[in-house]
Amino acid sequence: MDDVTESGAAVHESPSSALQELARACGVALDYTAASGEHKTSSAAAIRAVLAAMGVDGSDDDRCREALGRLEDLRWARLVPAVTVLREGADAVIPVHVPDGEPAAASLTLETGEHRDLEQVDVYVPPRDVAGRRIGRASFRLPGDLPLGWHRIEGVTTGMRGKGWVVVTPRRIEIPQEVREARPYGLHTQLYSLRSTRSWGLGDFADLGDLCALAKVRAGADFVLVNPLHACEPVPPISNSPYSPSSRRYLNATYIRVEDIPEVAYLPSQQRAVLEWESERPRRVDATDALLDRDGAWRAKKAALEHVFKATRSIGRDAQFEAYCIREGRALEDFATWCALAEAHRGVPWPEEMAKPHSQEVAQWREQHPDRIMFYAWLQWIAQEQLARAQSRAREAGMMIGVMTDLAVGVHPEGADAWALQAVLARGVGIGAPPDAFNQKGQNWALPPWNPRAMEAAAYLPFRDLVRAAVASAGALRIDHVLGLFRQWWVPDGYQADDGAYVHVDHEALIGIVALEAQRAGAIVIGEDLGTVEPWVMAYLNERGLLGTVVQRFEWRDGHPLAPEDYREDVLVAVTTHDHPPTASYLAGTDLDVPEELGLLVGDVERMREQGRREVADLTRYLDERGWLPVEHTDEDVLAGMHTLVLHTPALLCAIAVTDLVGDMRTQNQPGTFTEYPNWQIPLTDSNGVPVLLDDLFDHPRVRRLVTRLKTARS
Repeated sequence: MDDVTESGAAVHESPSSALQELARACGVALDYTAASGEHKTSSAAAIRAVLAAMGVDGSDDDRCREALGRLEDLRWARLVPAVTVLREGADAVIPVHVPDGEPAAASLTLETGEHRDLEQVDVYVPPRDVAGRRIGRASFRLPGDLPLGWHRIEGVTTGMRGKGWVVVTPRRIEIPQEVREARPYGLHTQLYSLRSTRSWGLGDFADLGDLCALAKVRAGADFVLVNPLHACEPVPPISNSPYSPSSRRYLNATYIRVEDIPEVAYLPSQQRAVLEWESERPRRVDATDALLDRDGAWRAKKAALEHVFKATRSIGRDAQFEAYCIREGRALEDFATWCALAEAHRGVPWPEEMAKPHSQEVAQWREQHPDRIMFYAWLQWIAQEQLARAQSRAREAGMMIGVMTDLAVGVHPEGADAWALQAVLARGVGIGAPPDAFNQKGQNWALPPWNPRAMEAAAYLPFRDLVRAAVASAGALRIDHVLGLFRQWWVPDGYQADDGAYVHVDHEALIGIVALEAQRAGAIVIGEDLGTVEPWVMAYLNERGLLGTVVQRFEWRDGHPLAPEDYREDVLVAVTTHDHPPTASYLAGTDLDVPEELGLLVGDVERMREQGRREVADLTRYLDERGWLPVEHTDEDVLAGMHTLVLHTPALLCAIAVTDLVGDMRTQNQPGTFTEYPNWQIPLTDSNGVPVLLDDLFDHPRVRRLVTRLKTARS
């Protein structure tokens, strides 16, 4: 860290010229513009720690210069680049490195199996000495007529062959014309919080399918945006946050509806009675306002799933399961192995020899525990089936889009992905954010980031597989903190959240891969581009066909609410988000109660409250001037007016929070807290604190009134 003076004050050491050059070569920013507009410089200590997390030694100037040389040597040591990502219709020149003076050839094998020899072009580059060998560079042209997809390039010289990937991505994701013309609205909700009389204590995939059908038929909605459905821990204690998952590629098995598994129908009556008995305890709390109990719900559901797993599958179902396992391959095997290991070592440290997924000890353990590994693989198959069924129900009901899934920004540092993908994750740092108006000390989410150099060497295949899984059963994908596909704030372990550095990643490659996989799946993509965002980033996202995000609560201009006609077009607009108090609480002036009680506010709290009251008064006056309020109006009318405003914007999509529909007053997540507030454990209740089940949602008087206003505003 920085040096410390005798008085105890930290000395912010500036990076040397050698460290600056190495940092730039690795994509590490030396400075940044804070949310306040102030120019900030990252400390030399933070920059060195960030480089170390990438596997680059910048501990002193000599090592910086040595590291720079090695980085360039690595590029020349490969016969062909590990990956080349380009847009459809663009041609490119690709290097082939061979011993100086030796012949070179290159060819491309397309996804279709078609073989193409590449044309060598006359581009002279001086040879380079690499590890005592003189290496030359030949150049070959990639033609501009390549189809979309993942193609293999092969370079050949005397006695050597080398392979890499060429990824051709769409120029932009095309939004379906019917969506552009209709500019539909939908709902957004935390799925676990919205329960039905059939739920086992938490909302599940079957509830999601029912919600989609009801939302379309009863409210005219065309999508339902849900929280991340990523996999959690296999045994309690289960993390409550959907944004700190064990794996982003695989699904959370707590969302499985046991009774919807086909094999349940063929269980002996005694075993079906056991399932019913297991469901009784979690179902007893469905109609209460008690905090959600993930651990208890999962214990009951897992016990029931164990019985179903042992049931005999039909030969067709067995073939489907086998095909699923083959299709998922090593990734599923690693995930299921991690789950079984975590179950076996619950409450005790893992043996050191189990730290590497491909070690001989792990291989032996796999051979000794095939049934447990198969059980966790089976859970994923069932979860995938049920999520796909929810999307099918949404489309069958007439939804244009259906389920909109949410991709979290990272994974738990001790979870399945961190174990299986450790070769491409940076260690010793966490993703976060520098200080801003809402988090004045900065944030460290403690999520391990992708290592940009390792990801490029892996041809971005782990990222591709993640995105491919995210859009497999969805009509749209929301990417949380999409700015992470451009740059990420890395906070080294042991450092304060404001003492980090931005690391730039290859946004052209990452966004291109998102566009390719989404277009192939027929999915719309929304980037959550809130916060400190450079204007060119928003323009770039829209250029590639990704929608941005706008939250009405924060759209003000010159002290007045932003007029709807001045909103951005290619965005998803909403009145609020899951990280802020529900709108009913904001209008009632109780939105600061929790952060004040927890000591999270900096400054004059009463002044903040007065500012909130002025905002509400100005907003109410504006809505009245536009004719969106009755003469005698209540907070419920103002809330309806706010949604009328967003529905009058040119935004392509509009999302209405289910919490706003029922007038819920409790915050789902209070940023800046961990155990101080029951984040992600709040069940859906109305303005009176009465639990609202999915069965009754669209018959609730407040929901019926607001849905009528929504339909009128849209028409």
